[in-house]
Amino acid sequence: MQLRGCGTALVTPFRQDGSIDEAALRNLVAWQVESGVDFLVPCGTTGETPTLSHDEWLFVIDTTIEVVAGRVPIVAGATSNSTHDAVEKAKEVAARPGVNAILTASPYYNKPTQEGQYRHFRTIAEAVDRPLILYNVPGRTGANIEPATLARLAEVPNIAGVKEASGNISQIAEVCNAVPEHFLVFSGDDAITLPVIALGGIGIISVASNEIPREMAEMTRAALNNDWTTARRIHRKYLALMQANFIESNPLPVKAVLAMMGKIEEVYRLPLLPMRRDTRSKLQKIATEAGVIAATEASAAQIADFYIYENWQAGPHKIVLHRSTCGQCNHGKGRPAGHDVNHARWHGPYATLSQARDTAQHMSGVLIRSECRCI
Repeated sequence: MQLRGCGTALVTPFRQDGSIDEAALRNLVAWQVESGVDFLVPCGTTGETPTLSHDEWLFVIDTTIEVVAGRVPIVAGATSNSTHDAVEKAKEVAARPGVNAILTASPYYNKPTQEGQYRHFRTIAEAVDRPLILYNVPGRTGANIEPATLARLAEVPNIAGVKEASGNISQIAEVCNAVPEHFLVFSGDDAITLPVIALGGIGIISVASNEIPREMAEMTRAALNNDWTTARRIHRKYLALMQANFIESNPLPVKAVLAMMGKIEEVYRLPLLPMRRDTRSKLQKIATEAGVIAATEASAAQIADFYIYENWQAGPHKIVLHRSTCGQCNHGKGRPAGHDVNHARWHGPYATLSQARDTAQHMSGVLIRSECRCI
C-alpha cells in the first residue's frame, strides 16, 4: 500500500429521520473515486463518527469498501479514549478485506501525558496487522502529540504516519525534521496543504475534497510533482472555500455545501445543529464565487416556505414558526412525523416570514416561543 496525495475524510449522509442515507453515501463514494482522489477515509471526525452506533460505524466502512472495490486505498477511522476499546475497534476493521490502513486519534477528554499517548498508540499498533495513521487534532482531543513523541512512535512497527491537524506550522516543520523519511506526514488542514508538502509532507486528508475532489487531488498532485504554479493557482481559487469549512464546527459547513450541490440532505445528529443563518449566507456566497454552486442554486437555497407548528399538548398557545427547510423538524414540507394530530397541528405554507408571524399572532394572541432556531 502506498498512501500519497489527497484522501477525503468522508461525511456521513443522513436522512431526515436521522438514519444513514445509504444511496447518498454510495453516490458520494463513487463520485470521489471517479473524480480522482487518491484514497478515502470513512468514519473520521468529519463523518460524525461519535454519533454512530457500532453497527452504523461498520456499515459506513463496509459500504465504502464495496463501492470502492479496490480502486483506491481505504483508511478506516477507529478511535476511542479507552485503549482497550481502541484496540478492539482496530482489530475489527483490520479484519476487513479492503481496509488498507487505520486512522486513530489521540484519546479525547482523558488528556494523557506524552508517555500515555505513546503507550496507547503502541498498544494498538502491536494488536493489528494494518498500518496506523495517527491523528493529531488537539483542538478536539485536548491532547497534542509532540514532535519528540511522534519520532518515538515512528520507530514502532505498523505506525506509518500522522495526520497533523495541530494548525501549528512550526510544530509540523519540527515533525517533518524529527521523523524518518518513510514516515508519512499528512496535512489535516486543507488551507495549509501546500506549506506542509513544501516541508516534506506527503499529502492531505481533506474536508474540502468532499465538495471539490478533483480540484483538491489535482492541487495536491501538482505540489508533490513540484508544479507549484498549478498548485498555487488551484489553492488561490479555492482557499476561501477551504477556510469556510471551519466557520462553524466541522462538518456543518461541508454538509451544507454538499446539500446545496444536491449531493446529500443537510441533516446532522445532535449535539450538532444546523448552521446559523448569517454564516450560512456567507457560505453560500463563498460556494457561489468558487463555482461549486450556481448563482441560481444559491438563490434557491435561500428560498423557503414558512409553517406554524401549534402544539396544545405542550401548553396553551405553544406555537413555533419553522422554515420548510429546517433540518431539525422537517420531514417533508415542514411536517414532522410522529406528532399526535389531536394535539399538534401544522399550518401553512406561508410565502413570507412576516405573513407567518401575523397569522400566528392572530391565532394565539400570545406566543410562548415564536421562532425555531431555523428562522
